[in-house]
Amino acid sequence: MRATDIDKLISVGRPTIAPDGAFAVFAASRPDPAANRPVGQLWRVELPDGTPRRLTRGVADSTPRLSPAGDLVAFLRADAKSKAQIFVVAAGGGEPVQVTDAPAGVGSFAWSPDAARLAFTARVPEGGRYGTVEGLEPTAEAPRRITGIRWHANGLGYLADRPAHVFVVDVPDPGAEPFYEPAPAVRPEGSEPPKKRLVAADAVPLTEGDASYSGVVFTADGSEILAVVDEIENDRRDLSSRVVALPVDGGPAREVLARTALLSVDEIAVAADGTVAMLASGVGEGRVDFIAPAVGLYLLDAAGPRLLTDPDAVDLGEAGSHISAVGDDFLVQNRSRGTVTLVRVARDGATTPVFTGAVEVVGHAAAGERIVVAYTTPDSFGELALVGRGPLTDFGAPLRGAGLVLPEEREIAGRDGYPIHGWVAAPAGEGPFPVILQIHGGPYASYGIHVFDETQVLVDAGYAVVYCNPRGSAGYGRAHGRSIRQAMGTVDFHDVIDFLDGVVAADARLDGERVGVMGGSYGGYLTAWIIAHEHRFAGAIVERGFLDPVSFQGTSDIGSFFGDEYVGVDPEQMAAQSPMAVVDQVRTPTLVLHSELDYRCPLEQATRYYSALKRQGTEAEMLVFPGEDHELTRAGQPRHRVQRFDAVLEWWTRHLPVAA
Repeated sequence: MRATDIDKLISVGRPTIAPDGAFAVFAASRPDPAANRPVGQLWRVELPDGTPRRLTRGVADSTPRLSPAGDLVAFLRADAKSKAQIFVVAAGGGEPVQVTDAPAGVGSFAWSPDAARLAFTARVPEGGRYGTVEGLEPTAEAPRRITGIRWHANGLGYLADRPAHVFVVDVPDPGAEPFYEPAPAVRPEGSEPPKKRLVAADAVPLTEGDASYSGVVFTADGSEILAVVDEIENDRRDLSSRVVALPVDGGPAREVLARTALLSVDEIAVAADGTVAMLASGVGEGRVDFIAPAVGLYLLDAAGPRLLTDPDAVDLGEAGSHISAVGDDFLVQNRSRGTVTLVRVARDGATTPVFTGAVEVVGHAAAGERIVVAYTTPDSFGELALVGRGPLTDFGAPLRGAGLVLPEEREIAGRDGYPIHGWVAAPAGEGPFPVILQIHGGPYASYGIHVFDETQVLVDAGYAVVYCNPRGSAGYGRAHGRSIRQAMGTVDFHDVIDFLDGVVAADARLDGERVGVMGGSYGGYLTAWIIAHEHRFAGAIVERGFLDPVSFQGTSDIGSFFGDEYVGVDPEQMAAQSPMAVVDQVRTPTLVLHSELDYRCPLEQATRYYSALKRQGTEAEMLVFPGEDHELTRAGQPRHRVQRFDAVLEWWTRHLPVAA
């Protein structure tokens, strides 16, 4: 796979299934360098063994949700102002009809049980901001008064001046007469010309004020909407969640989960019998304990939340995890050793595997006992399967045609005997090949078994790539994940080095004398830490790194708690884990990559690190991507992603040439 082959990275999103299980609808998307944006449409497939067909022909249609009767599909599509709006289309196909006209776009949404209405969240901009006054440029807006400890978020920007509120809107009839543009006409003096309507019904707000709401879902009887409340704190971070029930026809909210439960809620689902299920994790008495969170499946009983799963045995914390009700049970995703499988949880807590193997499940839906899953594999970026029957799609074929290397699994005993699990991917042939050590972000994340474009592009260029999930990673139990709490740069540092040494020693294809290291986010942190303590590497790439815990506290969107929990608050303790504190020890040629709008690991982390390298005479270069945030490598503009690959390969060609 080459950099320009990213257009073959076709992903499949969370599917939706008809109530009778007769068909499923899903979105497939891919990055398109020519369009310089993600593109994709909705697809429909008849079950159990139909051929998928396109249902819509928009540029980037996503997030399909079938109505309770299965006759309509609601989904998100960008409007003329590039804002995500809800559209509906007949489940058999046809012309989609716009449902919402939210000025800042729609977030989450849900069908009412009677399919008459849709609930959704949308950010409401403060007057005079974000284009609410035509012609008023952002630089001419009034100053922002910030009184809380949070004010911005990666990928969004400022928070307090555009809270997300809950709305309901009537569902239009897709077969109704469309709206037309009014023709010019002479009108009486002082009268306003009619404007073309975009939507059939105006949305009705159910919330107001400074708080934001997310994760909307209707109760089983349709009388209320459940939502998670997010309120910006005045003094110190509080990761606990509050869940409220909002009467659909107006009235005061009813609290169904208080912050005193000390739970952070990620997902809410409602079963047919009205049972409320949640994916949530405990945040501790200090309300900020998020390291290796104990994510579990809870039922919200009258007496309070009841935990069904053991977070130490079943890890439900993978990004994008959600709940599907199936009969009296629930489907959830279990992360383990680079895989994400689908498991079924009964109301007594009994857990049964449903879809397993060398897969990473990214979405699922159920009707009766018929279950569909969206998943990735080592040779496909996205497929849909019917559990018990097999794959329904073959979107991975173009990617396989471009040339893929299947990584080989390894487990190495570290210096203290601890098992370190990972992979090696190498070009065809005997080698020896130069080696690049890759380090993932997080820290509580993991490398998985899915197709990873970072690895594939490097292997295609002639490099062997070594990568593992050191202590601090997810998928190996909470003790593994919490082992680097206020001890970053210790056992995690040892694990990646020991894995590299162990793999190289056991594989004659790998040239241990020609080695480079690279990583992003936490991987950028550990790369910078490694090159201050190990000088064997021909070069390094430090990308979007967490590099200075001191300045991170006041600049990052998670600075109010992330560093405090991971490196502590004592100045000496922080310095003992800080790459900036040991930057003077770096002698390795280093490329610093960062994005201009990265609010997770702000640009100042990169510029200060790069400036220190230059000032002391260490060979260094910096590449800054305009208009991108922390998600550049995963969701950035496709052309920037290709240009980044070009820069990475050019750096390695200079500092770690394939030819010995």
